[in-house]
Amino acid sequence: MQEPITEQRNTSWKMIGPGIVVAATGVGSGDLVATLVAGENYGYALLWAVIVGCIVKISLAEATGRWHLATGKTIFDGWRSLGLWTFVFFAPYIVIWGFVYGATAMSATALPLAAMFPAVPLPVFAVIAGISGLVFVWFNQYPVFEKVMTVLVGVMFVTVVGLAVYLVPNLGDMATGIVPTVPDGSLFNTLGLIGGVGGTITMAAYGFWVNAKGWRDSTWIKMMRMDNRVAYITTGVFVLAMLIVGAELLRPMGVALADGDQGLITLAEVLRDEFGPVVSILFLIGFFAAAYTSLIGVWHGVSLMFADFVRKLRGQPSIPVEERETSKEFRAYLIWLTFPPMLLLILDEPIQLIIAYGVLGSAFMPFLAFTLMWLLNTRHTPKEWRNGIVSNVGLAIAGGLFLVLCVNDIYTRITGAGG
Repeated sequence: MQEPITEQRNTSWKMIGPGIVVAATGVGSGDLVATLVAGENYGYALLWAVIVGCIVKISLAEATGRWHLATGKTIFDGWRSLGLWTFVFFAPYIVIWGFVYGATAMSATALPLAAMFPAVPLPVFAVIAGISGLVFVWFNQYPVFEKVMTVLVGVMFVTVVGLAVYLVPNLGDMATGIVPTVPDGSLFNTLGLIGGVGGTITMAAYGFWVNAKGWRDSTWIKMMRMDNRVAYITTGVFVLAMLIVGAELLRPMGVALADGDQGLITLAEVLRDEFGPVVSILFLIGFFAAAYTSLIGVWHGVSLMFADFVRKLRGQPSIPVEERETSKEFRAYLIWLTFPPMLLLILDEPIQLIIAYGVLGSAFMPFLAFTLMWLLNTRHTPKEWRNGIVSNVGLAIAGGLFLVLCVNDIYTRITGAGG
């Protein structure tokens, strides 16, 4: 086990990066739609849930990054130390998740492009999105990847946050939303809003991106914590912006959004009718940036995870990130994310596969939270870097929240009833 190092490196705003990557990857079009619907239905009443969601994700990402830096090991080393059952859970998860998510990410990225260029069929844009993501990640390593992600986040900020400012939010109503309330019939919507602020398998990828940045021991923990907080505060601003749009634009008009990612196309149509084509196109550009950051973020981050996972299955030690980015395992998962899911773009989605995807996906976040809580409170972590009260409370809340959401999701899928 790595000996704890007490001397911390100086923090610098110029070094922020991995947190922006994980936050941008986690906040996709689905999160934006969920927040829009919350604003449309409840105004600012659930603003507090957005804040809590950011705090929960800060706790999870910090724990993941601290594990990698304090121990010099990856999360798969930690899971393996807990028993083979962790790999038995994760193996089908990463395979099924990648197959279904690949199609979802390509479709979400294609939607705003198809809206701007309706003469081109949506599947064509979806295929282009997937292949372009593969080519970009295949031929570039982390430093270039981080720069491109940062630029796309800038585009999101200007368009999405700019739209919210343009609508002139009611600050008085916003202030009342800070006080926790749960409107009638909104319990699971509220929990979902808390859990949906950038929470996917990419939370576990944060430690790999931290290492890719060159932060590889405990002297970087202070910098990692700053990076993580800035990133999820930025995420909170994005989600707040969509809450404002739902509350200030859709709620007064009584507009009902279409389901899923199509809801953002509905919003673009509303913006075109209310403010003209320029505002609508700018929003679609922001929608594209949000979707494409999720796509290339997964193509890079989860492929890094898969490559390390395979090595651990074989009993091999981890290799430097630079080598992992060009490994055959990394590139094999890139191909898996890109080409097989294209079948789902042209065929009916197999219901059994979608159910398995949903159940395993909803179980992953409590799995991550509770295993991190165990690893960071025991001999697996150097004593100096084990959890304090704040970290334990944060992980316990995260684990409990996601467990409730998991049980509700499974119940809903089995019974067909609404949560």
